Amino acid sequence: MSAGHQHSHGHSSHSHHDRHGPHGHMPKNFSRAFALGIALNIIYIIVEVVFGLLAGSMALLADAGHNLSDVLGLAVAWAGAELAKRPPSKQFTYGLGGSSILAALLNGLFLLVACGAIAWEAIERFSAPSAVASTTVIIVASLGIIINFGTAMLFIRGQKDDINIRGAFLHMMADAGVSAGGVVVGGIVIYFTGINWIDPLLSLLIVGLIFWSTWGLLSEAVRMSLAGVPRDIDVEEVFEYLASLQGVEAVHDLHIWPMSTSETAMTAHLVLPHGHPGKGFLAEVQREMKIRFSIHHITIQIELEDEEADLCQVDCGDRD
Repeated sequence: MSAGHQHSHGHSSHSHHDRHGPHGHMPKNFSRAFALGIALNIIYIIVEVVFGLLAGSMALLADAGHNLSDVLGLAVAWAGAELAKRPPSKQFTYGLGGSSILAALLNGLFLLVACGAIAWEAIERFSAPSAVASTTVIIVASLGIIINFGTAMLFIRGQKDDINIRGAFLHMMADAGVSAGGVVVGGIVIYFTGINWIDPLLSLLIVGLIFWSTWGLLSEAVRMSLAGVPRDIDVEEVFEYLASLQGVEAVHDLHIWPMSTSETAMTAHLVLPHGHPGKGFLAEVQREMKIRFSIHHITIQIELEDEEADLCQVDCGDRD
């Protein structure tokens, strides 16, 4: 390495534990929490499907589809957590964290298909509404409130420090609210009024909720799969911070991309005409990137002013 090309690599200054951020700090017992949460929700999905068919309730069947999205979401978070623990290899030098992006993309596409199927059946029910066993709907949906709330409590201890755990926690709490405010209330309205078209109406409302959350997941997954800058990182702020560092005359070739659904990498070239400012400089940049922008894996290349021009003629072209 020449004097004008000093590098700060995540591998040399960060341990594998630190580099993976939230996943690296995940206690072992969260794996059991994921397993228990998934198992409880799968059992409840089976119950909803069986009693939804017996009671003739599209709302229960739609909510079963919604809970399927919970299972997929928990599975993706769990898989990402486990894969992120695997060390890089010669074939996968960044590790396998990127597989969580692919899983999220596939889950989003699958859920869109499920939304279409549920919506089609609900619309057909409007033209020929069938009788709904409202008491069964109320009982089964109430069970869902207990299961969703209980699953959320499995993650309450870690949701303050881990964005993946927080997502699982908030998702399950929201689903408890959907079951309470949607399916249960709908069952009560049908019980007292006998208006059966309330059931397909609630089905469409639940489909709308699934579609809204799925579209956000799908768009973000596509963005990540294309190496787009994570939505919670402002490139201009990162650029301004780097440009404000003592001795930095110019910043170029700044790249920020997701390595997984919870891990971000960055590379940048800094032009310092007076040479490398010392070891403490790179350590400080790494610390600030982690604190300010949650970027844990960074590569900084230090260049002298005359070298920057030569390098850009060969490597950079007009990319600045």
